[in-house]
Amino acid sequence: MTRPLILLSNDDGHARRGIRTLREALLPLGDVVIVAPEVEQSAASHALSLHRPLRARKVEDDVFAVDGTPADCVYAALFHGKLLRRRPDLVVSGLNHGLNLAQDVFYSGTVAAAREGALRGIHALAASAHTKADWPKAAELAARIAAALLATPVTKPALLLNLNVPATWNGEVRVARLGARMYEERLDFRNDPRGREYFWLGGPGVHHEPDPGTDTDAHDAGAASVTPLVLDLTAQAEMSRTEALLGTLGKR
Repeated sequence: MTRPLILLSNDDGHARRGIRTLREALLPLGDVVIVAPEVEQSAASHALSLHRPLRARKVEDDVFAVDGTPADCVYAALFHGKLLRRRPDLVVSGLNHGLNLAQDVFYSGTVAAAREGALRGIHALAASAHTKADWPKAAELAARIAAALLATPVTKPALLLNLNVPATWNGEVRVARLGARMYEERLDFRNDPRGREYFWLGGPGVHHEPDPGTDTDAHDAGAASVTPLVLDLTAQAEMSRTEALLGTLGKR
């Protein structure tokens, strides 16, 4: 029988410890091909490089680097024709160096790489771990979830799961909804050697309030969290309110 084919990507780059650790954990499940960014693309979200050429290079057997975003990598892997032997049975993204909790999923390139696979009708898993987590244990958990996804028949829409493993994982795994994280929002203005102003986005601090049932709450309890994410972003509960809003516009 043909072994399952797993496409593995990330946003940290093809050479990072996280993706290499996860590759080793996935290899017992099937053939694993890495198609990942040449350099770090954290917070690239779901950007596609539509206005510049891209290059892919073979790093080693079944490892390819693309000088683009995480979404570029998965898109290229699926449609390049030379990077994969056939359509993958599963797309896995990670193991990310750092958590992707709550609204991080909107900014995360790791989540976007998995989402690109799910948009193409392939079950997908985004896996992230605290930088101080036990990486082999986190990768082993991700591989167990990957095995379960491989055994799950593909329906429409495909499953898109977001896994987060805390620094000190107690072995518990919770299904959780997204929480809310509050970042220290600021711009750090500086001057370059020629006196021209530039700035850095964002501050170093982040916190969240207790919120039972969320991924942030699971994190605080030392549990890993798995959150199913939607591909249809339509706010169904707001349809009638939007209709009412449009009704106030009148006719021109």
